Amino acid sequence: MFAPGMSIAQAICTVLRGEGDDLRDGDICVIAQKIVSKVEGRAVELDAFTPGTEAEELARLTDREPTMAQAILDESAEILRATPAAIVARHRSGHVLANAGIDASNVEGAEDGTVLLWPRDPDASARAIRTELQKATGIKPGVVIADSMGRAWRIGTVGTAIGCAGLTVLEDRRGRAQDLFGRTLQATVIAVADSIAAMGTLAMGEGAEGTPVALVRGAGRWVGAEDGPGAASGLRPMEQDMFR
Repeated sequence: MFAPGMSIAQAICTVLRGEGDDLRDGDICVIAQKIVSKVEGRAVELDAFTPGTEAEELARLTDREPTMAQAILDESAEILRATPAAIVARHRSGHVLANAGIDASNVEGAEDGTVLLWPRDPDASARAIRTELQKATGIKPGVVIADSMGRAWRIGTVGTAIGCAGLTVLEDRRGRAQDLFGRTLQATVIAVADSIAAMGTLAMGEGAEGTPVALVRGAGRWVGAEDGPGAASGLRPMEQDMFR
């Protein structure tokens, strides 16, 4: 149960040492977005939002409370689709997802209107946690901040990297690798950070498990000394968006 100002890095170190373990070279920490948002003070009361004309219309179209509609608008760069099932928004960070990432599950006070917003800059959050882990342990692990997101062509959600530091986000194998029959790969770009986020999210669970961090080992080939470009580098450029 994380609260504003708490240290995620110190919590990770405390739990590991309590188990007689510590971070190792090549480790990757997959961290649930919710605890990052909590320590960054991103819990808000919906009553704090004053709906404008656009929010009132969005609420009418989607059967939502006007205050929730205003919160989504405030967190979004663009609304792409608006239906009762979901408001698909481009978050200010560039990620496209339902309701601009605003959620009430596993949030204390949700029954009274408290919701949780995404970190303002998830990549910056990942870099900060990585720096603190290095100061505490001397190890520079990969850090992934993960949230569950839907996919355009599939049913269900999957853990996705919304913030990343020290980890390859995309492994581009086009023109550099061959298949079993010697044909050069032409279109293969592996979403490494998303794949690891998905694996970590499966281990953490999405209900009352109370496990907000997963430690991934055996994927050190993708961990680097530099923080790297972050999860934002894995976003499809808007001019390539096939759904616009």
